[in-house]
Amino acid sequence: MVARLVIAAPASGSGKTTVATGLMAAFTSAGLTVSPHKAGPDYIDPGYHALATGRPGRNLDAYLCGTELIAPLFAHGAAGCDLAVVEGVMGLYDGAAGAGELASTAQIAKLLRAPVVLVVDASSQSRSVAALVHGFASWDPQVRIGGVILNKVASDRHEELLREALEESGVPVLGVLRRIQRAATPSRHLGLVPVAERRADALASVDAMAELVREGCDLEALLGLARSAPSLGAEPWEAGAACGLTTSAPPVVAVAGGPAFTFSYAEHPELLTAAGADVVTFDPLRDEQLPDGTSGLVIGGGFPEVYAPELSANEALRKAVAGLAASGAPIAAECAGLLYLARSLDGAPMCGVLDAEARMSERLTLGYREAVAVSDSALAAAGTRLNGHEFHRTVVEPAAGPAPAWGMHRPERRVEGFVQQGVHASYLHTHWASQPGMALRFVERCTR
Repeated sequence: MVARLVIAAPASGSGKTTVATGLMAAFTSAGLTVSPHKAGPDYIDPGYHALATGRPGRNLDAYLCGTELIAPLFAHGAAGCDLAVVEGVMGLYDGAAGAGELASTAQIAKLLRAPVVLVVDASSQSRSVAALVHGFASWDPQVRIGGVILNKVASDRHEELLREALEESGVPVLGVLRRIQRAATPSRHLGLVPVAERRADALASVDAMAELVREGCDLEALLGLARSAPSLGAEPWEAGAACGLTTSAPPVVAVAGGPAFTFSYAEHPELLTAAGADVVTFDPLRDEQLPDGTSGLVIGGGFPEVYAPELSANEALRKAVAGLAASGAPIAAECAGLLYLARSLDGAPMCGVLDAEARMSERLTLGYREAVAVSDSALAAAGTRLNGHEFHRTVVEPAAGPAPAWGMHRPERRVEGFVQQGVHASYLHTHWASQPGMALRFVERCTR
């Protein structure tokens, strides 16, 4: 059994990331082994969680992976740990649009049988905070709100008024954080700036979050609440069991990393390794060649639009990627990878693998998607159905090639992406734990 807490809030912007990351760092510095988790599809927050704990930040997304995998994936990540902290997504009861509680923080808390700590932005209220907390605590009897952390409290008098009001709610106050900026982290068009782009400053931010939490929160009470969680009774997910081990010589699968390609789920390289691959990370900003012996290439999401001039200047690597694609080798590209394979991005030459142009857009595309594979590819057989997620502020024209990658069925019907030779390129982010056969299929194609 792993002690565990879910950090939630009434709405986005209340301070979940600050509190969750600060708790992870504070408990880690106190000598506990802390397992970090993030509800939902977000790639950026887990980078800060990993920095705080020294362990991979892992996502728990019931839409992408299915409810049946949440507890096993949690048990896999938290194995051998003293404490697990799960940062929620949006407001506590907000989930996939039009799908009830699916993918909400509340659903994750119920699936994990974990107590919830509600982080409340108290900057513009006093006694009303009790009504707000009472409403959240009573909305779903299966969600156990074990305490409140008050954020952006203005003064001692303000704190006194809030505490008096909350005495009537029966939910204990486990922390009070003042209005200060020392733990702030910079943001841009898709949220926080990833750790890989500001590691030294990110370390300072995480240290500031930890200090803020140590000063303002009752860590002993929070740990006691976490230890009150009942036994979960879930068998840990295993990558090897999920996709089957192979005995052939391991093909080298190169995975793009570095500041331009930071979006990746921790289970993906685990699945590729379990399927028999030798996974090697490289940085398209710095490395002029693919890793020796590369048989397949995975290019995940990130921010190539921020680094377009530098990526374009690395002509040697762009030619190497184009050559690998021309050979028919498997290439799986998601979102940022799609842009990198295009002819150009905001006018800067890219790899030229796809007959498409990419550019920044004023419109944010964000949300869960129901998809079906339109064309046979190195990732999926035609007809494969899965759930994915889109998150970008760019446009690729045309949106789909002669052989599209996916057909979308929710929230709109359309085709998108490109399948050509061994290339599968699309805006759709997918979580392979829900479809371990994708990793196995990809590695098998790499051995041919």
